[in-house]
Amino acid sequence: MKQQTSETHGAPSRVITQRVACDWRRAYKVAADPARLPEWASGLSRSAVLPQGDYWIVRTPESGDARMRFAPPNDFGVLDHWVAPEDVPEVYVPFRVIGVAPGVCELQFTLLRQPHMDDAAFERDAEWIARDLQSLQRLLEAG
Repeated sequence: MKQQTSETHGAPSRVITQRVACDWRRAYKVAADPARLPEWASGLSRSAVLPQGDYWIVRTPESGDARMRFAPPNDFGVLDHWVAPEDVPEVYVPFRVIGVAPGVCELQFTLLRQPHMDDAAFERDAEWIARDLQSLQRLLEAG
């Protein structure tokens, strides 16, 4: 796992990556399926994800229920999503699956520091995302 941090302009961000021995199209298909989030995204969903119109309802471990929407299906590996916990402004979450070699892809998740986050919360979220990407790696490599 590689982490890069940028604080040049605006709020800090960190790109968290994970290499996976899996074709990027398969990785995209699994990661883009909201119903599969509870299998690997512990930071986002503790239970079944329920469709509700153009959104999905997720039960987060720290913020209770949240509405989620996803980038439209695409051929570019873009898995961006937007999460709106109750009584909190919607948060944009950039996420990509990139083919780097035949049968190998890289998961790239950009953590954007939110205004309410202190340094400890930013670090905690980065570590949680790294664990979730490792869970996705294990799921994908298991077949």
